[in-house]
Amino acid sequence: MDDLIKEPDLVTSVANILEENSIYIQHLMTCVEIGKALTSTFNMDQILIIILKRLSELIKAKNWTLFLLDSNLKKLYFEVVVGLDKGSLADVRIQLGEGIAGTVAQTGEPILVPEVQRDTRFSSRVDDLTGFVTRSIICLPLKMQGSVIGFIEIINPEDRSLFQENYMPLLSILADYVAIAIHNARTYRKIESLSITDDVTDFYNSRFMHQHLDQLLHQGQEVSLVFLDVDDFKEVVDSHGHLLGSKILREAAMVISSNLEDDDRLVRYGGDEFVIILPAHGKPAAFDKVVTIRKALADAAFLQDDGLEVKLTASFGIANYPGDAADKKELLQLADNSLYRSKDVGKNSIRVA
Repeated sequence: MDDLIKEPDLVTSVANILEENSIYIQHLMTCVEIGKALTSTFNMDQILIIILKRLSELIKAKNWTLFLLDSNLKKLYFEVVVGLDKGSLADVRIQLGEGIAGTVAQTGEPILVPEVQRDTRFSSRVDDLTGFVTRSIICLPLKMQGSVIGFIEIINPEDRSLFQENYMPLLSILADYVAIAIHNARTYRKIESLSITDDVTDFYNSRFMHQHLDQLLHQGQEVSLVFLDVDDFKEVVDSHGHLLGSKILREAAMVISSNLEDDDRLVRYGGDEFVIILPAHGKPAAFDKVVTIRKALADAAFLQDDGLEVKLTASFGIANYPGDAADKKELLQLADNSLYRSKDVGKNSIRVA
């Protein structure tokens, strides 16, 4: 009889079980909500905001970080930082195998460390940089198709029950959702980039030009538009072939780009014709910039890597919004007309609307 559980003890036991299950179900539902939210957008910034909000709700942690792997350098960098000084960590890179975080990135296995000072894998380098004191860590790998793309590091969580092994499936679900969302956002960004990139020069294409002009004009910005055409390019192709002709276009694009500012945009419009979008440029400023570009092109020697020194010139046409044109269509037409007037007067020249 002594072995029988007394009724109050039974009630308490059942209550504890229900409470544990309630918490478990609550965490599971939060994971489901996170999954739905993360698959609702392909925008990386929005995804990270969702992760920031939902993760804080789920784990009740004031300090956590999200690292991503730089696949070229094979190092990890801070993408999201909560509770620590992000500014002091902007240039910090974690080596694979360095500390608990680097170990997770290297092995692809999660690590729970209730007391970091007792774990020989712990590295205090970040603490030394920020003045932060790390006491405990939960580190979850973000894996896609078997490869680690980063990890989430939860630091000093208030809910100590998270260190229990039975919470690992929940935390792993969260990490899987985050990894899939980041992978999808990167894929979408790559596809989006390809859709606006010229495959010959790797600069922007005409699709981007129309999108960007629509945006600038919608914002009411002054814009100068430059059309340029490589003079006698057909003769260059006839002499050197289409492959070297494409290489000349790439080299010419690099010369032009090297004379542009951060907000300027270079577009290969088609064939041997380029467009330069110059936001916040009146016609005098645009003209001065084009003079510099024209000289740079004329001074350059192309195909030197192929043992040649091909010389080129280009003709330019400039128009301005709102100074000359009332809308995008008129701006494009006026710049194009100016280009052809430039070619009519002997090439290697500049004309303005």
